[in-house]
Amino acid sequence: MVVPFSFAAGTGDPPPIPSARLGPADASVRPLLLWVRTGAAHVRLDGGPVLHLEAGEGAWIPADGWAERAITTEPGTVAFPLWPHAGVGAWGPSELTRFDVPSGWQDWLIQLFNLQVTPFSGRGYSPEAIEELLRRPGSRSPTPAGVGRRPLSEAISEAIPEGFASPAMPRALGAGAVAEELMRDPALDLTVEQWAARVLSSARTLRRDFLADTELTFEQWRLLCRLGAAVELLSAGYDVDQVAARVGFASRNGLTRAFKGRFGLTPHEFGRELSARPGAGGLTQRAAAARQTDDLIRMMRKTDTPAAPEMLPAASTPSHTNDIHVLSWMYRGSGYLDIGDRRYERERGVATWIPAGMEHVTGLRENSVSLPLGNASTGDLQLTMPLQVRFSPAWDDYLMFCSISARSGLRPDDHNPRHILDLFAEQVAAQRALSVPMPTDPRARAVAMEYLRRIGEPDGTHDADVRAEIHRAFRDETGMTLGRWRYAARMRIARDLLAGGAPPSAVARRTGYAHLPTFSAAFSRFHGLSPRDYQQRESERNQ
Repeated sequence: MVVPFSFAAGTGDPPPIPSARLGPADASVRPLLLWVRTGAAHVRLDGGPVLHLEAGEGAWIPADGWAERAITTEPGTVAFPLWPHAGVGAWGPSELTRFDVPSGWQDWLIQLFNLQVTPFSGRGYSPEAIEELLRRPGSRSPTPAGVGRRPLSEAISEAIPEGFASPAMPRALGAGAVAEELMRDPALDLTVEQWAARVLSSARTLRRDFLADTELTFEQWRLLCRLGAAVELLSAGYDVDQVAARVGFASRNGLTRAFKGRFGLTPHEFGRELSARPGAGGLTQRAAAARQTDDLIRMMRKTDTPAAPEMLPAASTPSHTNDIHVLSWMYRGSGYLDIGDRRYERERGVATWIPAGMEHVTGLRENSVSLPLGNASTGDLQLTMPLQVRFSPAWDDYLMFCSISARSGLRPDDHNPRHILDLFAEQVAAQRALSVPMPTDPRARAVAMEYLRRIGEPDGTHDADVRAEIHRAFRDETGMTLGRWRYAARMRIARDLLAGGAPPSAVARRTGYAHLPTFSAAFSRFHGLSPRDYQQRESERNQ
């Protein structure tokens, strides 16, 4: 197992956490649960009295009936906004409700936030068992309008997100955002016009993009999404009425007609036959989240309060490719990133940039939690291989705040999405500084840190631009001229990357060399071995 582009733990304190406010995007679409991990938050609905929340407290905010929703946090606060599925609102509290969050629930709630904003999914009911049941003799899937006839095994694989292929996701930006939201919560009952307004598109464009990218109309695509969710919840033992509400059908009869039209048997028949099958697997991620939401609502109502829920089992994303670089941080436990035939280990505290354009799988081991910290465009960050840095536990609250700001509307008024790039660069620079002797003169150290932050980028600074006293400080305090120090910094960082398993061509790019032969010659002069020979030696030492 290798971890290329990884830097040892650095020191330093995190920045202060600013105040934040929740934007109005989800004001009337679905209920909101706000949990305060540290600090304090304030909730006000329709100009009414303010509800104050302290650390360890939460508030349930129902979806309907509130024209105005004002949610703010004080400086130093980490508060998680969680959106239970729209169908849950039918049996959640009907009024603004404060409740206590037992300590055993806290990491589970952090994990629930991660599952709501990332494509992770746990192991569910055996896909083979479900497919076999739905392919039983006499079960045939009528052909829906606009969908070509094909074997039932293909039809069901369109409809079940867990274990089977999901409905094709539209590539267009607005349609893709709508599809992702519906995959997370198929019960959301917005019209095409309302969806279009949310993604800054038009209804005509949205319909056209769904049809062009998936060969399904918006309504057909949403139906497949809802039926897939229905299969998961029926497999988990929910009754037909509950499933209908949770996945967005107005009535039991509506779900029954659609389910039988797609799969050739009613939801009741499906649930009865699946429950009679021995050896069925565990809950899918969606079904597990539904069970946990039920427990959470009971806890809020302080009736039959359940024990602290178990963390979800090991989970992984499907193999997929991002259009942007994604930064993911391991808050608890461990995980991995698979790209091709290489595995990059992800340990507690490690943040990993996952490069755009690379097909990959991200996994979490049992009782592990990760959080996305932010994104970067290919124009903002040049990245061809994963880049990792380790944060100490002192950064936990601040990094959680970064994740919440990046993936929800709860963020500072002056939120800058590029902030995570600067934060990561600062930490990388601090950890790179461990590889080279650093000057203690504040001005010289600032020059050194700026160079370490930007290794690999075009350097427009010339030695003649640097003041004489800084050159003198480098000679006196490191024993090297500034130019020699820069060379040593690149070569020692290159050594660390090669020892971690990174290929020489990637290390050359990472340390600012446009051509591998030029890098190899520079490395050989400094270390007395070529990059490949050095890497081979380190590999043999570690065996």
